[in-house]
Amino acid sequence: MRKKIEQAWNSQTIRHKILLFTGGVLLIIVLSCILDAWIVRFSMVDFHRILEMNAQNGELVRVIERENAAFEAYVKNADEEKQETLKQAMEATRETVEQYSVEDRMLGVRIYAQIWSIRNIYEVYQESRDAVLAMDSDDPRYIESLYEVYDMQSYLFDYAQTLLIESAEAGNAVYRETYPLVLWVTALVILLILLSFFAVLWLSQTMYRSIVYPVIALAEASRKIAANEFFIEDVQVENQDELGELVAAFNKMKYATARYIQTQEENRIALGKLHEKELEQMELERRLENARMEVLINQINPHFLFNTLNVIGGMANLEEAEITEKMIKALSDIFRYNLKNDEQRVSLAREIKVTQDYMYLQHMRFGARISYRIDCRVDTQKYQIPTFTFQPLVENAIIHGLAPKVEGGKIKISVWEKGGSLLIIVADNGVGMPEETRDRLRAEILQNSKKEMGIGFTNVSRRILAMYSEARVGLFSREKRGTIVKIEIPIGGE
Repeated sequence: MRKKIEQAWNSQTIRHKILLFTGGVLLIIVLSCILDAWIVRFSMVDFHRILEMNAQNGELVRVIERENAAFEAYVKNADEEKQETLKQAMEATRETVEQYSVEDRMLGVRIYAQIWSIRNIYEVYQESRDAVLAMDSDDPRYIESLYEVYDMQSYLFDYAQTLLIESAEAGNAVYRETYPLVLWVTALVILLILLSFFAVLWLSQTMYRSIVYPVIALAEASRKIAANEFFIEDVQVENQDELGELVAAFNKMKYATARYIQTQEENRIALGKLHEKELEQMELERRLENARMEVLINQINPHFLFNTLNVIGGMANLEEAEITEKMIKALSDIFRYNLKNDEQRVSLAREIKVTQDYMYLQHMRFGARISYRIDCRVDTQKYQIPTFTFQPLVENAIIHGLAPKVEGGKIKISVWEKGGSLLIIVADNGVGMPEETRDRLRAEILQNSKKEMGIGFTNVSRRILAMYSEARVGLFSREKRGTIVKIEIPIGGE
C-alpha cells in the first residue's frame, strides 16, 4: 500500500505535488479552526449566555425584593425620601423586566412561559401599584387594593425565584449535556493536531525526497562538472515529473559533454602531432628557402658579366690603369658580397655600398644614358635590412625600365625613417609597365605567392614579407612614366 502511494506520488507533476501538499495543510488547518471555533462558541457564547441569564434572573429577584420593601416602607410612613427610594426601585424593576426578550427560547419552553407570565403579571401589577399610590388612605377601597398589590408582589417574587431556579437547572442540564461533547471535541482536536503533525512531517519528507533531494544532487553534480570532473556517476532519482525529466536530460548532457571533451582532447593531441609535423615542414621550407637564397646569391647574370668584362678590356686599351683598377675593384666587391655573404640581414651601409659599386659599373657600361642618386637621411650603421634588397630592384630598373629607353634615364634611391619604420623607395623614369603586369605583381604581393618569378621585385618582396610580419611593399608604375617600388620595414620588428 505504501509503495503504491509513493509510486502515485512520484508520478504527479511538481505543480500537483505542491497543490496536494498545500491543500492537505490547509484542510488540516480548516478542520482545526472549525473544531476550535465550536469549542470557543460553547465556552465563550453559550456558556456565557447561561451565566448571563442566571445573573439577570438573580438581578430580577433582587430588584423585586427591593421594590417590595421600598413600597411597604412608603405605605407605612410616606415622606419624600421614601418616595424617592420607591421611585428608583420601581424604575430598576421596570428596566430589568423589559430586558427579557420573549423571542429568546434558548433554555426551553418552561423558562419562556415563566418569562411571559412575569411580564404579564408585572404589567397588571404596575397598574394596581400606581392606582394604590394615587389613592387616598381614607378611601374605602384603599385597604382592599393595597392587599391586592401585596399579593401581586408576592406572586411576582415567587415567579422570579422560580425563574431563577429553573434557569439555573436548565443551564446545568445544558452544561452536563454539552460537557462530554466538549471533552470529545477537545480530544478530537488533540488527535487531529497529532495526525496533522505526522501528516505534515510525512509530506515534508516526501517533498524533500521528490523535489529538494534531486535539486541538491543536481547541484553537487554541477559543482563536480564545474571542476572538470565529467566522468561521474549519473544522478539517480525516482521522479517521473519535471524534475525527473530534468535529471534525465542533465545526465544525457553530462555524457555528451564528457564525450565532447574526450573528443576535443583526442583532437588536441592529434593537432599537436600535426603541429609538430607542420613545424618540421616549416623547417624544411626554411632550409629550402635558404638553399634558394644560396642559389640566388651564387647566380651571376652572364650578360652583365660579359658586357662588364668587355668594357673593362676596352677601357684598358683606351685609358690608363686607374679606371680599370677602379672597375675591377668594384666588380670584385660585388662578387665578394654575392658569393660570400650568407647572412639574412646586413647593415644599411653595406647594402648601399654594394649598390653604389653596381651602379658605378652600370654607369661605366651605359655611359651618360644612365645616372643614379642615393638620398639616405638616416644613420646607415644603425639599421639592418635584408640582404640583396637594393641590387635586384636596381637591376630590374635598369634592364626593364631604362635599357629599353633610347635616351636612358635616372634611378633614385631614397631612405628615411617615419613612424617607427624604415622607408625605402627605388624609383626610375623608365618605360614603366602595363596595368595588367602591375596589377598581377600587386596581387602576387598581397597573396605572398610562392611561385618562382626570377630574382627581381617579387623575390625581394617575398623575402621581406616573410621576414617582417608588419612590413609593407608597394608597387606604382605607369607606361612611359616610370616605376616606383616602396618598401616599409618596421624598426626592430620580425
